[in-house]
Amino acid sequence: MPASILGEVGFLDAALTSGTVTRLSCPSCGSGHVAQMLGDNGGISYVCTACGHSWS
Repeated sequence: MPASILGEVGFLDAALTSGTVTRLSCPSCGSGHVAQMLGDNGGISYVCTACGHSWS
C-alpha cells in the first residue's frame, strides 16, 4: 500500500478512536444518511439519501 494511503488510514483511525469525527446530518429531515458529491461548479455538495434534500 502506498505511504500516502497508509497516512490517510492512520489519520482516520486516530480520529475515530479519539471521537473527533463530525457526522453530517440533513438540515431538512435530520437523517445521518448523507452522501458527498462533486458539485456542478467543482465544489462539494451533499445529498440526503433518506429524503433527497441536497445542499452545498
